[in-house]
Amino acid sequence: MSRNAQMESFEVAIIGAGPTGLACGIEIKKRGLNPVLFDKGCIVNSIYHYPINLVFFTTPELLEIGDIPMTSLNEKPGRTEALKYYRRVADHYKLNVHQYERVLGFEGADGEFTLRTQLSTGEEAAYRAKKIILASGYYDIPNRLNVPGENLSKVIHYYREAHPYYDQDVLIVGAKNSAAIAALELHWTGARVTLVHRGAGISANVKYWIKPNIENRIKSGEVKAYFRSRVKEIRTHEVALETPEGEVAVKNDYVFAMTGYRPDFEFMEEHGIHLDEATSKPITNPETLESERRGVYLAGVIVAGTHTNEIFIENGRFHGKVIAEAISTSLG
Repeated sequence: MSRNAQMESFEVAIIGAGPTGLACGIEIKKRGLNPVLFDKGCIVNSIYHYPINLVFFTTPELLEIGDIPMTSLNEKPGRTEALKYYRRVADHYKLNVHQYERVLGFEGADGEFTLRTQLSTGEEAAYRAKKIILASGYYDIPNRLNVPGENLSKVIHYYREAHPYYDQDVLIVGAKNSAAIAALELHWTGARVTLVHRGAGISANVKYWIKPNIENRIKSGEVKAYFRSRVKEIRTHEVALETPEGEVAVKNDYVFAMTGYRPDFEFMEEHGIHLDEATSKPITNPETLESERRGVYLAGVIVAGTHTNEIFIENGRFHGKVIAEAISTSLG
């Protein structure tokens, strides 16, 4: 069943309505073109899924898009302020954002693409577009542990808040920022926290005000930590760990697999976007960000492949201007 009996046409279809996708839409509109944005979730869906109390490590002006100032009560904005800001920007520019509409795929060639989508209701739709921009980010696909029991409902890849885990036995897998913050918040809320990590200790890249805090909690025994260790199997009431001293069974109610995320490489490869074998970076024209498939452009963190720490909102937001200029020139 189709949402649109007569197929709508747009000059540019943007897959992803995060900050970079919105920035692309704004720059396209500024050049008198007609963009449509699709997101399988809500607007800035990745930020919505951040921990509720998250504070950005950057200042407001570095998150701004579309020449709209961002204000914050404190020096650094929080998640709620960012959500409010990006909603305001989308309203200001009257962006045509199709929320909760997943792009299943697209066919065709430069100047005459057809996109197939699916709504949250299960209905399917189709649209025409002359150009396509992929700005889908990397937060949708978690890196898997690839161990037995990983599909149990108690395994969680996105930490939101600590309250539901009060008085529970919780295992944190990982030792970077997100893992350290989750471990501390869960401990402070009354969860019994165990941390496991393949490396020798907490990552050196953890924020300077977080690292000594989690290390002190581990040193005091308030948070139990197993380093140079890994999850071997997740069971209903415990987790088996492989440690330097041998296998250890840890009592467990919930597992937070804070092992990072990756772009949807499969979607890109299925649609003719080739990846560099060493870095998984899509092959693009550095001056226009057009992929090897003519008419398909890439924006934001997906340009970095597996090196997701190279591109953030702060620099990915500028991709919109580069791509919009290239598309405007191409369409004459």
